[in-house]
Amino acid sequence: MDDDVMDLEVVGLRREADGVLSVELRDHADRVLPPWEPGAHVDLAVGGHVRQYSLCGDPAQRRRYRVAVLREPASRGGSAHVHERLRPGDEVEVGGPRNHFALPGAPRHLLVAGGIGITPVMTMAAGLAARGADWRLVYLGRSRRGMAFLDDLAVLDGGSGRLTVHADDVDGAPDLDALLAGLDAATAVSVCGPAGLIAAVEAHCRAHGLPAPRSERFAAAARDDEEDLTPFDVVVASTGTRITVPVDRSALEVLDEAGLTLPNACRDGVCGSCLVRVVAGEPWHRDALTEPDRTDVLAPCVSRARGAELVLDL
Repeated sequence: MDDDVMDLEVVGLRREADGVLSVELRDHADRVLPPWEPGAHVDLAVGGHVRQYSLCGDPAQRRRYRVAVLREPASRGGSAHVHERLRPGDEVEVGGPRNHFALPGAPRHLLVAGGIGITPVMTMAAGLAARGADWRLVYLGRSRRGMAFLDDLAVLDGGSGRLTVHADDVDGAPDLDALLAGLDAATAVSVCGPAGLIAAVEAHCRAHGLPAPRSERFAAAARDDEEDLTPFDVVVASTGTRITVPVDRSALEVLDEAGLTLPNACRDGVCGSCLVRVVAGEPWHRDALTEPDRTDVLAPCVSRARGAELVLDL
């Protein structure tokens, strides 16, 4: 968790679907909270862990944050704590908000959500609807009982036909090509959900010669245990200080040891709190946030250099 955190009070818990609990948070003195836009997330310190959850309330409501938490069967403590132990009146450390999934400017938008990925996507749809934009939302889930916010989405759609809901237990296996039919290069695609869904949407766009979709993942990017890691140097642009990052340590760790502490929450390439600007050198992105061809930023918690050194804006 970075240094810029708030102690917020749990003021509401609500069951949104099977295994999905929404949590409403506010400042103890009911002070205005930092602003955010659709796609943003916050870091919550729960059950001895720091976890990232997308904000899914109304950005205009500056005295409340709302997140939705899926009860993960293989929880390492975060979601289990929220579902089993968190109660109104409890205090939670909250970092952020940060936004690595903001809506791009485009004439048209297709939003794709899988499961709990509806949390940021629903807020995006509400923002697009409020400004009269051209949008469509495809929401997929394994079971209709486990799909959160269906009533809210129906109200948002208002019978316009912009919303497509596909539940496997009702509709069978989805035909993604059919659900995504009609896309063109002027339609911005944003997808949030399981890695398999994101990969399928990316493959569809690639096969049809369309721009790559924007995506947000809730888990760390898969990394090959057989990766051939090599040492590299980090050069501090402001001082010229050179620090070697060995194969068995991250740049974040060695920078912290050298007294160059960066904000950090997940340390797994998911939250983006440690992102730093790259001045020179070619980064090797191993995080879940950064597009492979970007050369201007680095997540030093997991990413490395493709060459001998990286010069960082520190």
